[in-house]
Amino acid sequence: MAYRTAILGASGYTGAELLRLLAAHPEITVVSATANAHAGQRVGDLYPALDPAYPKLIFEDLSQINFEEIDLAFLALPHGESQNLVPDLVGQVKHITDLAADFRLPASLYKEWYGEDHRAAELINDFAYGLPETFRGRLNPEVFVAAPGCYPTASALALAPLLAHGMIESKGIIIDALSGISGRGHGLSVESLYSEANENANAYGLLTHRHTGEIEFSLSHVYGSAVEVLFTPHLVPMTRGILATCHSIPAVEGLTSQRLLDLYNDYYANEPFVIVSDNPPATKSALGSNFAYVTARYDSRTNSILTFAAIDNLVKGAAGQAIQATNCVLGLPEALGLLGLGLTP
Repeated sequence: MAYRTAILGASGYTGAELLRLLAAHPEITVVSATANAHAGQRVGDLYPALDPAYPKLIFEDLSQINFEEIDLAFLALPHGESQNLVPDLVGQVKHITDLAADFRLPASLYKEWYGEDHRAAELINDFAYGLPETFRGRLNPEVFVAAPGCYPTASALALAPLLAHGMIESKGIIIDALSGISGRGHGLSVESLYSEANENANAYGLLTHRHTGEIEFSLSHVYGSAVEVLFTPHLVPMTRGILATCHSIPAVEGLTSQRLLDLYNDYYANEPFVIVSDNPPATKSALGSNFAYVTARYDSRTNSILTFAAIDNLVKGAAGQAIQATNCVLGLPEALGLLGLGLTP
């Protein structure tokens, strides 16, 4: 029997992407979708592309949902709202997957990077970080899921094999990442206006971007001790995509690009959504899919390593990854409902 599912915050880009992907999932059925600002409106009127799958689904106010009839809740809410809601959901909903940053970090790291105390700190340990490629062992039926952010996902996939095998120094890692405009969300902002974003590229969050803490948390788990990164995000004029370019310092000798590629192929051999290629990854390869494209190079002239990862920020960087991790928690095949290929040009 399919899991009866509610998507809270379903009118945003991530919520809409959850609706799109779950329409093809054989074991998860969306029965409720909340969007307080659009309550009473048909999903298909706001997103016509979803109309064939959800011709009768109406956005509801959060207060209208009877959570005792829900098996699984996906929270695609603005940052900070999950902390207020989850304490009331616990005990009513068996499975919770949060796509915001609220439960990804330990309380001390959360305060360090978000500048405030966590309002539901007692529940953080009930959540497992939902990056299956590196945290799969923690994803079991007894935990909720804290789905990773898009930048941390691309960064972790680009660097995990090197850190897992002690191939690089744990300090001096530099990550430059490009994001499409949809990463700013569905809400109106000056930076996402066409006249501001078109024909423009800009760095932001210099030295203090909140995803730095999450990247370090994720990579430290892989490495087994503290990892330090300098992370700089950039906004570029495309709708979807993340491209992470990572610079690291070798900790071993005798490296070649082929040796690195062999390492990556071996590390990701059994991962259904990581594609290792000799070709430089491109965001368009991942467009609309849950696949991540990675590669690696060794530069003997500067004795440095370059690694890259390209993902769709709304799929592997958000909704798709949340479903992938939820499949693990539910004991379903990890790739169930997610093996659709990306769009071709």
